[in-house]
Amino acid sequence: MSGSTEELTFKPAFYKGRSRDKCILALITVGGLALLIGLAVAIPMSKRDASPSNTSFLQPARDFLENHVLIDGHNDLPWQYRRYASNKVYSVNLNEDTRIQWPPGTPMTDYSYEAIFPQTDIPRLRAGRVGAQFWAAFIICAATAKDAVRQGFDQVDVIHKMIRKYPETFTLALSADDIETVFANKKIASLIGLESGHMIGNTLGVLRMYYKVGVRYMTLTHSCDNDWADNYKADENGGISKGLTSFGKIVVKEMNRLGMMVDLSHVSRQTMLDAIETSAAPVIFSHSSVFSICSHYRNVQDDVLLKLRDNNGIIMINFYTGYINNATDHRNTTTVQQVADHIDYVKNYIGVDYVGLGADYDGVATMPIELQDVSTFPVLIAELMKRNWSTEELSKLAGQNLLRVFRDVERVRNAKSNEKPFEDIIDPATFVLPHYDCTTSF
Repeated sequence: MSGSTEELTFKPAFYKGRSRDKCILALITVGGLALLIGLAVAIPMSKRDASPSNTSFLQPARDFLENHVLIDGHNDLPWQYRRYASNKVYSVNLNEDTRIQWPPGTPMTDYSYEAIFPQTDIPRLRAGRVGAQFWAAFIICAATAKDAVRQGFDQVDVIHKMIRKYPETFTLALSADDIETVFANKKIASLIGLESGHMIGNTLGVLRMYYKVGVRYMTLTHSCDNDWADNYKADENGGISKGLTSFGKIVVKEMNRLGMMVDLSHVSRQTMLDAIETSAAPVIFSHSSVFSICSHYRNVQDDVLLKLRDNNGIIMINFYTGYINNATDHRNTTTVQQVADHIDYVKNYIGVDYVGLGADYDGVATMPIELQDVSTFPVLIAELMKRNWSTEELSKLAGQNLLRVFRDVERVRNAKSNEKPFEDIIDPATFVLPHYDCTTSF
């Protein structure tokens, strides 16, 4: 089922040239536009129109972000393109409000996850002062051992097409230096993150090809196991996690050699610990929050935070209400102040050098009050200004910490430039997932 805008175009059956029909057509057109606009604002008013709680700091926050790059670790707009537009990037105008182009009820090609009211477009990115964005290439777990590699490259292609379509706004960034150069040129540095290792098909050659086409981090799992790593659900109800297998550790080492950041969002606690121990470079959590505040196993526990500090890595705080607030009604009660509490916790527990922002816009349906879409990053910065964060601390949070991690990953890559690529082949006897007849050989 296609959600392309062409198929949603209204074509009334009226005869041309009749005055009465023209008047009726005009009324229907105006009414249709009014309905679309009404649907586009059909979010609880407490979330859409809540006045920022720190209005006196809001303009200083915007001014700060004009001069200090804000790097968001995770945005799932490519997934929205897949669901709503069958990956037809050129059928969507990202310079216009995506809420009007994809209103509630727009047909989707995949209903594995609930519909997400569009949270990203270029006007809102500009309003949010986003300086660099990691766009997530995501594919559902059901594609594992089937066509996950094909679909993964399709999503990477979506990101490349999007960057090409809007050269006045986006520039592909492949390095830490690129991010700073693009930001200095007043464009949005666009980077690619591969959200889950099932898209490499248990093959290091595919991992290397992803790097060649621009992928600069890979999340080791999504919310499902693969054959070499466990996801966070292994920790629920006292589950037992195998962590990284021997092949999984080779994947991490090859990522180090390539210069691809190891992302530990979504993985189990044991996988986190194994990856940190294995990696010669700092790791990241591209979109996770703090377990001690919100006890969801997608979040990071204190002992892992301490290991993260020793590893010199970074946790980029996720804004999703269910990872911020333990309350059963978190969808309606989570606030910007609670997001700031997670950031403050990391700062106070392991230091300001290890925290960043990975909001997860267009990847989750509910965001906190005042943080409903990508336009609202200044509201969070204003809240931290109210809490007496210094300019230096805010600069680290916004982007400098991620740049430091990225450069450390690049230094490890450079130090390994003479090393041969790993050519290990996963042992089929270690498969934990059904592969049916989808795999012909190694």
